[in-house]
Amino acid sequence: MFHLISRVGYLNRVGKETPQNRLFLPSLIIANFATGTLGILAALFLLDMSVTFGVDRGIMGQINTVSSIGSIIFALVMGILSIRLRHRTLILTGMFSYSISAIGCYFAWDINSILVFYSLNGVALAMVVPMTNSLIGDNVALERRVSAVGWTVAAGSLAYFIGAPLMGVLSGFGGWRLVLLSFVIPLALLALLMAVTFIPSVKQKVETGAASDIYVESFKKIALNRSSIGCLIGTIFRLAAFAALLFYGTAFTIERFDLSIDFASLVILVVALSYTIGSLTCSPVIKKVGRKSTTVIAVLFAGLFTISYAYAPSVWLSLTLMSIAGWFDGLAASASTSLTLEQMPELRGTMMSLSYAFVGIGSAIGAAVGGLTLILYDYRELGIILGSMGIIAAIIFQFATTDPTERNHAILQDQN
Repeated sequence: MFHLISRVGYLNRVGKETPQNRLFLPSLIIANFATGTLGILAALFLLDMSVTFGVDRGIMGQINTVSSIGSIIFALVMGILSIRLRHRTLILTGMFSYSISAIGCYFAWDINSILVFYSLNGVALAMVVPMTNSLIGDNVALERRVSAVGWTVAAGSLAYFIGAPLMGVLSGFGGWRLVLLSFVIPLALLALLMAVTFIPSVKQKVETGAASDIYVESFKKIALNRSSIGCLIGTIFRLAAFAALLFYGTAFTIERFDLSIDFASLVILVVALSYTIGSLTCSPVIKKVGRKSTTVIAVLFAGLFTISYAYAPSVWLSLTLMSIAGWFDGLAASASTSLTLEQMPELRGTMMSLSYAFVGIGSAIGAAVGGLTLILYDYRELGIILGSMGIIAAIIFQFATTDPTERNHAILQDQN
């Protein structure tokens, strides 16, 4: 399996593979897998951690709030840092911060200390995820980038699919701290070591001159690019729609069909697997219809199936519809990331950092709107409101974005 992954997606500038660059993409995949595990731990063991530190579960849950806010803010800061610093430097710093976060959470002695250490998780995510995509754009040949992005997107959902059950087993031997010591921390250190060893140190144009002028000009270029802004706004609506599945899918199955928590956890694992498969099947679909069309189709059908699953009369039909929605969500994530990656090649780091910030904003909006909808109405209305945001995202991607790679390909054909 590892050998198969190592062959996917990477081709250096001169078209020859070496033992080092064959492990470039696996190092990014493992980094994205590793950085998903702390969030899973906080979700699974929130109650256990609240007992450990002697606080209410609502107070304990604020570690996620602090991390999310820090992640969004730092993603915006990364839009500036990526102009001045090398992408390799930034992703290594992110993996180091994540390792410190995991180790600090293990040694945390009270609620305040774990708040501080867990907040580094948000900072690390804001560095690792956008720089992963930027490095793919810098080092992977155009025709292989979609496949590479698909693998890194899939790594996040695989972390849940593999990590959640494994953490449950490990916790039976020593609680949530043992999970950190035996799984999260070693994985973080492995990812850091691989990143240091296998991410190439390539020449990258680093802007010089008056800092304020460079930053203003860079953000101005993005703001004036209609397609780039379309990708960012579309991302907000795409993630808001996904919130119906991500944040409320499990609760829906428990309340509507009176399922046990154990069975409901299996439901979300099935949906996570569907998401993974969707992200990995992005490459052949894009080869047939292109980045933009794939994005539009995927977010449209993800929204439609999000609306439909809340109306299913049986748990099995609902699970089927949720799985299909998850498949389209995975496809949409890879396709829209690939489309965004190609918008501003000269400002790729800034563009991907902004995209990650907008992902966080979209998730926050979806969670808030979904919660308010459940207060006032029920899951069917939640499905309609959040699912409709997927339809809006499809309209934005269709009419406000272009795929520069298709345009360049058409120019070359005309010249020939």
